[in-house]
Amino acid sequence: MTSVRQDESVRPTRRDEVAAGGSELIGGPIGRHALLGLSRLTPVRVIALVAIGMFALGMVQKLPCYNGGWFFGATTQYTHACYSDIPHLYAGRGFADGLIPYFDRLPGDMQYLEYPVLTGLFMEVASWMTPHGGGIQEREQIYWLVNAGMLLVCAAVIAVCVARTHRRRPWDGLLVALAPAFALTATINWDLLAVALTAAGMLMWSRSRPLAAGVLIGLATAAKLYPVLLLGPLLMLCWRSGTWRAYGRCLTGAVAAWLVVNLPVMISYNGAGFHLREGWAKFYTFSQERPIDFGSVWLLISQRTGNPLENANLYATLLMIVGCAGLGLLTLYAPRRPRFAQLAFLVVALFILTNKVYSPQYVLWLIPLAALARPRWRDFLIWQACEVMYYLGIWMYLAYTGSGDKHQGLPLEGYQLTIVLHLLGTLYLCAVVLRDILMPERDVVRRDGDDDPSGGVLDHAPDVFALGQAHQVPRHAAHFEGPPVRWGAVRE
Repeated sequence: MTSVRQDESVRPTRRDEVAAGGSELIGGPIGRHALLGLSRLTPVRVIALVAIGMFALGMVQKLPCYNGGWFFGATTQYTHACYSDIPHLYAGRGFADGLIPYFDRLPGDMQYLEYPVLTGLFMEVASWMTPHGGGIQEREQIYWLVNAGMLLVCAAVIAVCVARTHRRRPWDGLLVALAPAFALTATINWDLLAVALTAAGMLMWSRSRPLAAGVLIGLATAAKLYPVLLLGPLLMLCWRSGTWRAYGRCLTGAVAAWLVVNLPVMISYNGAGFHLREGWAKFYTFSQERPIDFGSVWLLISQRTGNPLENANLYATLLMIVGCAGLGLLTLYAPRRPRFAQLAFLVVALFILTNKVYSPQYVLWLIPLAALARPRWRDFLIWQACEVMYYLGIWMYLAYTGSGDKHQGLPLEGYQLTIVLHLLGTLYLCAVVLRDILMPERDVVRRDGDDDPSGGVLDHAPDVFALGQAHQVPRHAAHFEGPPVRWGAVRE
């Protein structure tokens, strides 16, 4: 296998046929004698500008709703596929009335805000920047614009972090910047906050700064629950490589950051002692009690069989536990230690596939991880096509159910087909990543001479514990042969 200079940036137009074909729109692949590095438009800056441009296009796609679809007509926001939670929850969760999340009780059945604390703070800050004069419709429009501006910053951070995580592969950040599902779903909800913190945490880990990585993962978990899953793959990878000190620092930072954000809201004192605040616990009780909902495999099974699946929580939990155990064994058994980004993608994908609900914006969780785990345009676009079909399918189905006898939109069978497409697209990308782990010579990142560029202290670290036979990779080597490390071997 041809070795690649370690300081040479990998150019996707030379190694990816889809990227090479797409580059014809701007003049074709970079030539051998192209003068690189002489412009202020570095790859990271180009990717950030592209991400901002795509985000802006996503905002334009929401114009039919901004101009009335969110406020007039029951189905307009669905037929134009421009729905967003943000304007609806401005009044629905008490921000228009100046209520304080987690402390003030909401009118109606919800009682308290059902979002984690850091996301609630994000929503509250946006409400502070929203003028309180004028009609409610105008205020909801401004609230959406303020949130969109804040989320735009998150989108740029995500693209930049992905571009910088793999030092020699900055152009992989274009996968994030140009992802159609990213632009379509970016302003549906507040998920980009957690995604940005997670991407920043992975960047810090890749730079061998485990404490900073842990702090960012802890903050991300305070904004959305899924980032805590990344601590599982790190545990197994650090076990295999014996880098326990780095994992301890990461875990300490994550726990400390999460507590700093949550403790002021979690605990209250009423004169009889400290107790858990009901408003803080709402997110966790709501997640536990939430029934089977849109997009999940459990909804598909329930609708096709007529069985309400009252034990869906138990089934989902068991599948998640079994899947995580399988990933743990895979980490220890694989012929070469998996890359951090590969396992991070797989564990979050497992959570999405087994969850009781799949909201369209959940795809944002996976896009940066997919770009790092499998930076191959063909596979990425196949998956994205399935996600776009699901995005359109759920809104067309809601238009169908909300249009009465007119039946405008997609009937139940069509919506079920889009769920299947989403599941198959995600499973396809998982299968490709699994194949790369079991056959590391097929991994496009390692094929270019790297070991684990997102791994930080794990990059080129020798194994101290592995099941079966593993292959050591000499530092700065581009091949896959090496002396076997037997079960329980100790680093020399």
